[in-house]
Amino acid sequence: ANENTGLQSQPPPEEQNYGATAAHLRQGPFVPVSRTAPAKSEYLIAAVLCYANLINFMDWFIVPGILLDIQKYFKLSDGGTGLLHTVFILCYMLAAPIFGYLGDRYNRKIILGAGIFLWSSVTLGSSFISELYYWLFYILRGLVGIGTASYSTIAPTIIADLFEEGKRTTMLSIFYIFIPVGSGLGYVLAAGMADVTGDWHWAFRVTPCMGGVALVLLILLVPHRTQRRTAAHRALSISGTIRVAAEKPGVHRTAKTTWCQDVISLAKNWSFVWSSLGLTAMAFVTGALGMWVPVFLYRAQVVQGIAPPCLHESCNSSNSLIFGGITTGTGILGVIAGAEAARRLRKINNKADPLICATSMFISALCLYIALVVAQTNILSTFIFIALGELFLSVNWAVVTDILLYVVTPRRQSTAIALQILVSHLLGDAGSPYLIGTISHAIQDKNAHSFQWSFWSLQYSFIVCAFIGVCGGAFFLLTSFYIEEDRKEAER
Repeated sequence: ANENTGLQSQPPPEEQNYGATAAHLRQGPFVPVSRTAPAKSEYLIAAVLCYANLINFMDWFIVPGILLDIQKYFKLSDGGTGLLHTVFILCYMLAAPIFGYLGDRYNRKIILGAGIFLWSSVTLGSSFISELYYWLFYILRGLVGIGTASYSTIAPTIIADLFEEGKRTTMLSIFYIFIPVGSGLGYVLAAGMADVTGDWHWAFRVTPCMGGVALVLLILLVPHRTQRRTAAHRALSISGTIRVAAEKPGVHRTAKTTWCQDVISLAKNWSFVWSSLGLTAMAFVTGALGMWVPVFLYRAQVVQGIAPPCLHESCNSSNSLIFGGITTGTGILGVIAGAEAARRLRKINNKADPLICATSMFISALCLYIALVVAQTNILSTFIFIALGELFLSVNWAVVTDILLYVVTPRRQSTAIALQILVSHLLGDAGSPYLIGTISHAIQDKNAHSFQWSFWSLQYSFIVCAFIGVCGGAFFLLTSFYIEEDRKEAER
């Protein structure tokens, strides 16, 4: 590879090791080490990161869980309501590359702690805004996005460094289970607190307390320096020894590169490019569904005469509770099923991961289209097909991340994750809630104002999601053409 520039007597600062490992590495080119299972402390660190990831995504979906109340409180149109999530995602994705750069070069524990503190404190502040300052609510949602960007960018790389390849997939799967679980619990928490207290503001006052607990656990249990795996760590000989390339004549070490060089290298990695576009399609669909499905279901029920219109009293949150439960259940099943399918099929097909992702995207798009078609006549069938659509979307979460981690060299992984976050959110869920809301608002403006057209406007808007889901499946199919070559390149 063109990254090798020659022998260096000392490893770069970001590749230096600490503790016993460093002592062993300095002794000589062949040092026996025991290949033991991960220590309990490593599982404990992973547990803390998973707990924080749960809170992270609960904060994401508090707003959609009480969207009807927020829309009525601030007197927002469909377009203005969708803009709430767009502001959040824009700040999240613009901050991600900055944290990716910092995470590859500076102390990751400090960055994680600062992020948790920021998003927790700002979420708490969101609960004290009056209806006159709707613009301040937008600003605070943007700041929450910046705080969560630090966590989502860096936490997966710490888990990847804690575990070898076999355990890594399992632990990442567990970590990513908390995306749909946290998302679903965000709906449940928001709707539940609004129902219990009669005031939607209380929905923003629970997760900050949980965030405080996560911050304390991070400070107490996660080491100040988390060791990064490099090529030297992974080049294990058959006898269980580490080959130290820097001390063996004629063996090249990888040189420290600039951020621009990293980006150029990643842009030439077609597996990374196509899988990132596939993830972008997933994000587009997930963002639109997460924001608008409870409102869509409510409007469908009003048209069918099942639910009364929400005009003056507090809005019924039952759809958010049910959708939250569906998101949680399908998320757990989907991530577990995806990881297990990948584990089994990799044994017979080296392209299994992108093929699993492509198949699940095609099936998900079909299920979502059927849900839209039957929404006006059968609400139960709508729930079932939405659940199936979310199930097949969730299959991909851990698999896509695992693809990135084995087609990208370790020292570029934080940057790669940050760029993937930037692209997937810029072209995905940063715009999809606003786009769906704007299309819906435009359709309503051109027709008579009625509950029927209020429902139809969202129904027609959601057709975009089914089309984007099919495009996502095509991107993952393209990934399968390059994945074997790019994996070998990353291993070299």
